Amino acid sequence: MKLGIVGLPNVGKSTLFNSLTKAGAQAANFPFCTIDPNVGIVPVPDERIEKLGEMYHTKKVTHAAIEFVDIAGLVKGASKGEGLGNQFLANIREVDAIVHVVRCFEDANVIHVDGSVDPARDIDTINMELIFSDIEILERRYAKVVKQAKMDKTLQKEVDMIEALKKHLDEGNTARTFEVPDDEDVQKAFAEYNLLTAKKTIYAANVAEDDLADDGAGNQYVQKVREMAEAEGNGVFVISAKLEEELSELSDEEKKEFLADLGVESSGLDKLIAASYKLLGLISFLTAGEDECRAWTIKEGTKAPQAAGKIHTDFERGFIKAEVVNYQDLLDNGSLAAAREKGIVGMEGKDYVVKDGDVILFRFNV
Repeated sequence: MKLGIVGLPNVGKSTLFNSLTKAGAQAANFPFCTIDPNVGIVPVPDERIEKLGEMYHTKKVTHAAIEFVDIAGLVKGASKGEGLGNQFLANIREVDAIVHVVRCFEDANVIHVDGSVDPARDIDTINMELIFSDIEILERRYAKVVKQAKMDKTLQKEVDMIEALKKHLDEGNTARTFEVPDDEDVQKAFAEYNLLTAKKTIYAANVAEDDLADDGAGNQYVQKVREMAEAEGNGVFVISAKLEEELSELSDEEKKEFLADLGVESSGLDKLIAASYKLLGLISFLTAGEDECRAWTIKEGTKAPQAAGKIHTDFERGFIKAEVVNYQDLLDNGSLAAAREKGIVGMEGKDYVVKDGDVILFRFNV
């Protein structure tokens, strides 16, 4: 999974990236300190894979991973080349979802690019730049498809869709709120545009440390972000980027104690991962053995052969059966052999839909 972190300058974007990835991206109190997109790979915390590793005395434990891309602060006019412009919009196109950091704290020492804290305005500013970029893509596609439709009448449906979609965007709406016609060819075309505003977005409401204990319930700025996210069908999580930076320097045990003292259950990374998986409809299945115990990320609803293909294309091509046991059942019984004896290990075929926490041994023949 690849997530792009965006936001206006000085909203805590690079500070958050630093704390999530410990990659040391430059963070300074002025716009455009992040000149090139910084990339960090972060393992997805998963206690299940660690416990399986202990049970199997495995040589290697491999967590699922998220790739974070820290994209330089966008400003009004970015789609027209203002600030650092279009090169950063191109970087966003490559991600699976967008993490939009929104400033929800007052601090006279941290300059706001527009002079005041207003999350609704900030969200609109970023959205409009992404919308303008999407409109340019649609206009180029439209010019091409209109010509082709004169020779191929089946393309008229796409022409009609582009006209409706462009009107939708011109009115300041995002592509993810556009109702794509129920037509396979049209839906395929829409997906191929890879529009920025069609991407799922998670709003990271960046608050002062004091607002964490009640998850921002008493913060008027956070409430505004939640209203806007709900209207779009997007996710929100509350975070203090400054606190996360401090946490990134601590051991796991020290983190737990620190968060407990604050009355906070989860770190920002845990919240972000949970929000990302939920928004994108992702789950993890597990593989276990003496050589390696590993977590694999798949879409909810994925069938066994396609899950096998995540490991290797040969597994999917030559799929025969999947030997499946629930993680907790396996742990409770102490071994796969003991779970088999209890009759709680299933032999599943091509139509089996993989569930979160399934421990799977794939049988295949190529």
